[in-house]
Amino acid sequence: MTIFKNLPDAPRAQKRPTEDVRHGIARTDNYAWLRADNWQAMFKDPSILDDDIRRHLEAENAYMKAAMADTEELQKVLFAEMRGRIKEDDSSVPVPDGPYAYGTFFVTGGEQPRYFRVPRGGGERDVLLDGDKEADGKAYFKLAGLDHSTDHALGIWGYDDKGSEYFTLKVRDLSTGEDLADVIENSGGGGAWAPDGKSFLYTELDDNHRPSKIFHHILGTPQSDDRLVYEETDPGFFMGVGASLLDDFIFIDIHDHETSEYRLLSTSNLTAEPQLVAARETGIEYTMCEGGDVFYILTNADGAKDFKIMEAPVTAPGRDNWREVVVHKPGRLILSHAAYARHLIWLERNDGLPQIIIRDRKTGEEHAIAFAEEAYSLGLQGAAEYDTDVIRFSYSSMTTPGQLYDYNMVTRERTLLKTQEVPSGHNPDDYVTRRVMAPAGDGELVPVSLLYRKDTPLDGSAPCLLYGYGAYGISIPASFNTNCLSLADRGFVYAIAHIRGGKDKGFAWYENGKMMNKQNTFSDFIAAADHLVAEGFTRYGKIIAQGGSAGGMLMGAVANMAPEKFGGFVAAVPFVDVLNTMLDDTLPLTPPEWPEWGNPITSREAYDYIIAYSPYDNVVGLPYPPILALAGLTDPRVTYWEPAKWVALLREKTTGEAPILLKTNMGAGHGGASGRFQRLEEIALEYAFAIKAAGKL
Repeated sequence: MTIFKNLPDAPRAQKRPTEDVRHGIARTDNYAWLRADNWQAMFKDPSILDDDIRRHLEAENAYMKAAMADTEELQKVLFAEMRGRIKEDDSSVPVPDGPYAYGTFFVTGGEQPRYFRVPRGGGERDVLLDGDKEADGKAYFKLAGLDHSTDHALGIWGYDDKGSEYFTLKVRDLSTGEDLADVIENSGGGGAWAPDGKSFLYTELDDNHRPSKIFHHILGTPQSDDRLVYEETDPGFFMGVGASLLDDFIFIDIHDHETSEYRLLSTSNLTAEPQLVAARETGIEYTMCEGGDVFYILTNADGAKDFKIMEAPVTAPGRDNWREVVVHKPGRLILSHAAYARHLIWLERNDGLPQIIIRDRKTGEEHAIAFAEEAYSLGLQGAAEYDTDVIRFSYSSMTTPGQLYDYNMVTRERTLLKTQEVPSGHNPDDYVTRRVMAPAGDGELVPVSLLYRKDTPLDGSAPCLLYGYGAYGISIPASFNTNCLSLADRGFVYAIAHIRGGKDKGFAWYENGKMMNKQNTFSDFIAAADHLVAEGFTRYGKIIAQGGSAGGMLMGAVANMAPEKFGGFVAAVPFVDVLNTMLDDTLPLTPPEWPEWGNPITSREAYDYIIAYSPYDNVVGLPYPPILALAGLTDPRVTYWEPAKWVALLREKTTGEAPILLKTNMGAGHGGASGRFQRLEEIALEYAFAIKAAGKL
């Protein structure tokens, strides 16, 4: 591979064989030592990382820097372009709530948001929390947000300064800007206020990073005195806490990737035992919102694969009292719902495109908010108040900058509040967005969203960045992304493959890309690449594949299956050591992940299926193209040792000369760098790699 020249010798990780025997099958892992024995403590204090591991990761970083040295100027140019498309002093449109409206803004050059409020009728902006000030002197800093109390006197705010996603909570007097003495450590971020503003509930993470307990904190008392409200003993379930719009109830939401359970706490008696709504039943999901005297429940119960909406009396919300109000329609996936005094609303997806439905609660009359573009994204923000006829939603497409609207549900009037500004300029007419359907091997059609300049030749000569994710039912929207314009302006076709594992084409699209159907995700991605070549958008060897987290698993699997079709792979925080991770039930996400991938500890069938695709377990002697992997040292979701081990094995096994690169952010976690501009530096590196690997440097 001549595009990477005069490289120094690549680091070679020591081989320290570790044997594991499961179901009578023995495996040897030469690089298991890269997993720090003290990982739980290290996530909170990265300075205690084992010296051998640190030296190896730093050597990898130095090698990556050397391999990408000739792109440093390009990275600066890309960074400047992407930063130039950001309105540096951008401000959100504040959201009305009682006597105030709340929002966030940035200052020119600032990395972190500042939270503010203004009087509802207009007036001077009052800064409640300055993220840049709080982040000063910290290598990593991420805010969890600011949640104001019902009386608007206090606010809970949280931060993570390690990248480990253990958040510290503080309480701020919003009139003085001073923090009270209350400090909550090891929280999941955020809390749910009691209506009187004298206490709140929060989720505590255990040593394995699991949200296992809900506590009630009374202001002015130490955390050690907090009362345990509920403990989830099943390590396979996540748990969160939130308040209803009317402040009547606290919702305790317990779920994994396929099963739900809610418990309710009346705010009139916070010392009571939380009330079970419907006991968890494997495969049955539901979410709740309050509608005055009823709860509205979005669920897949009774075979409603694409979900329906039920209602139940607030006084008797149990499953026996659920009554259908929005019927299940196969192929019409209901994604979320909300209730207000006079309207029930929901966001749904039909044929891959979203729309918002408004129903008058009294008359039952419905109407839709939809758009006519071939591919677009809708976001439903709703409202912060229950007694309202006005909700807020956002709209964008791959060529159209984001637009924010207020919508009157009675008059059906849309009010444009804001259009995303691109300070360096953007002409949508210079670009084309399309949605094509790639035929998969089993006859399914895989949607692929495309963005390219109008003057891009569609004769197979253009390079392509093909992005994919395909897991957890997450759909990747065809939304406006200023960053990818830097690729389109250099002649790239930017493509998103809406592969199975997401819910882009309904719930069945998700089911057919998980567990024992996971291989469909990988073959769909390859089918998308094949179709783009067949239609003249690009050619083999010019396609740079990109994915992160579970999308990084996709990158690893496809690299093993069809390396010859791709010019390179960018794998951000890649989940590539799937079998070993699913066999380690002490890791933060392993038990909750079993419904997604299978449990190879108890199931030989799951073991055999996972080992057949797990990227780390299927690295063999192939001529792999250039690969860039990125990791975060304190990442609790995809631990740093997964990409570190994968890169070490790839480098050992590859029969080609293309470099295998690893960059570990030694001060960040799953989301990478924490500041808005620091994150752009990482994207600039990824794009520079893609440009170089495609031969466009």
